[in-house]
Amino acid sequence: MSADRPVPQPAPGAIRQLILRLHFYIGVFIAPFIFIAALTGTVYVLTPQIEARLYRDQLVAQSSGPARPLSEQIAAARTSIGEGPRFFAIRPATEKGYTTRVMFTEAGLGESETRAVFVDPASAAVQGEMITYGTSGILPFRIALDYLHRNLLLGDIGRNYSELAASWLWIAVAGGVLLWFWQRRLPKNAGRAGRQKRLHSLIGLWVSLGLLFLSVTGLTWSRWAGNNIDQFRNQVGWVTPSITVDLGDAAPPKPVGEHAEHMAPAAAPVPPRPEALVLSEIDRVAETARGAGIDSPMIEIRPPRSETQAYRVSEYDRSWPTQVDTLAIDPRDMSVTSRADFETFPIIAKLIRWGIDAHMGVLFGVANQLFMATLGIALMVSIAYGYRMWWLRRPAAGASPRTLVRAFSYLSPTAKVVVAIVAIAFGLALPAMGASLALFLFVDLIRSAFAEIASADRRQGLPPGVR
Repeated sequence: MSADRPVPQPAPGAIRQLILRLHFYIGVFIAPFIFIAALTGTVYVLTPQIEARLYRDQLVAQSSGPARPLSEQIAAARTSIGEGPRFFAIRPATEKGYTTRVMFTEAGLGESETRAVFVDPASAAVQGEMITYGTSGILPFRIALDYLHRNLLLGDIGRNYSELAASWLWIAVAGGVLLWFWQRRLPKNAGRAGRQKRLHSLIGLWVSLGLLFLSVTGLTWSRWAGNNIDQFRNQVGWVTPSITVDLGDAAPPKPVGEHAEHMAPAAAPVPPRPEALVLSEIDRVAETARGAGIDSPMIEIRPPRSETQAYRVSEYDRSWPTQVDTLAIDPRDMSVTSRADFETFPIIAKLIRWGIDAHMGVLFGVANQLFMATLGIALMVSIAYGYRMWWLRRPAAGASPRTLVRAFSYLSPTAKVVVAIVAIAFGLALPAMGASLALFLFVDLIRSAFAEIASADRRQGLPPGVR
C-alpha cells in the first residue's frame, strides 16, 4: 500500500462519509437525468390549459341544442374516417358546448393511442380528428411532452433515463436530509461555496417529502422497477379491483387434461360483434349505465370485441372527488354482469390511484398543477446550486480521488455486511439503480488504479504519464 494512502480503519463517521460520497456521485452523474425529468414534468403539468386553447376548434362544439343519439354521432364519425379503422370507444360530451370523442384504433398507432373523431353532439357534424393518448385523453401537443418526459422521444430504451432518475431521487433526498441533520450545528461555511451549500440544503429540505412522493409514484410507471412493484402488489394483495367483460356462459368450453390441447380440435374463432348491432345498442347501454350508478359526466363506453363479451362503461374523472367506477353490461338483456366501484377499493388501491393522479397534476386541478410545478422548479434550482457548490469546491488536479470504494473501506465489518446486503436488495428491486451503482464501483476501481500508478511514479521521481 502506498505511503500517501491512509490505512482504512473503522471510524465513527464512516457511515456519514459513505452517504456523503454517494450523495456526491448522485449529484454529479445522475442529477442531469433528474433535472431533465423535472424540467419536462414541470412543462407537462403546466400545459392542460394551453392544449385546450390550441385545440379549441375541435373541443368546443359549434352549435347548441339537444344532443343527438350516440349512435348517430358514431355513424357520423364512421362516415368521416372511412371503413378501415375499428371503432374502439365513445366519450360523450362532458357538458353542453363541448364535442363528443369517437375513438378508433388502426395499424401504426402507438400503445394506448387512438384516433379520435370530434363530433358536435347537437348537429352530428364532424369538427376534426386527432391522435389521443391514454385514459387522460391528451392530444398531440401534450402527447409529445408526455413522451419527452417518459423516454426523451427515444422509445423503450429512453425509458431507462426516467427510471434512473426516479430510482436515485429518493436516495439523494434521504441522504441530503441526513447530511443536513448531521451538519446543522457545525459552524456556517463562509464564502460563496458556503452560501451555495446552505441554499442547496434548505431548498432540498423544504421539498423533501414532495420529492420522495415524486420518486415513489414515478417508479410505479417505470419499466423494470415498475414490473417488480406490480409483482409485489400482486403477492401482498394490493391489487386495484377490476371487472371482467367475458360472458362466462357464452365462452367456449376449454379442454382438460395434460395433452388436451393436442387432442381437442382447435376452437373456432369468435366473430366480432357487427358495428351495426353496436349502433343499435349503444344508447340503451349508456342509459343502463346511468341507472346503475355511473353518474360522472366523464364516461367512456367500449363495445364488445366479440359476441362473448359485454360492454365496458367506465368513469374517468380523476379529479377530487375521484370518480372511476367501472361496470360491464350484457348486450343481450342489458344486465350489469360485473362492476368495480371506487368506494369499495382497498385503501392501498385508493392511495395508489390518488398518488398517480397527483403526480400527473390532475387530482386537485390548478392547485395540484402549481404544487407539482413548484416541486419541479425547486428540484432544478437545488441541482443548479449543487453543481455550483461542487465547482467552487472542486479538488485540485492530481489530488487523490475520494471514492465510494474508499469510503466503504472505512466501515466496520458488520456495517460492510449490512450495507452490501442493502445495496444488493435495492439493486435487484430497482435494476436501473443496481446497474448504475455497479458502474460507479467499476469507475472507482479504475480511478483508484490510476491514482496508485501516479503515486508510485511520484515516489520514483518519474514525470506523469511516462510509465
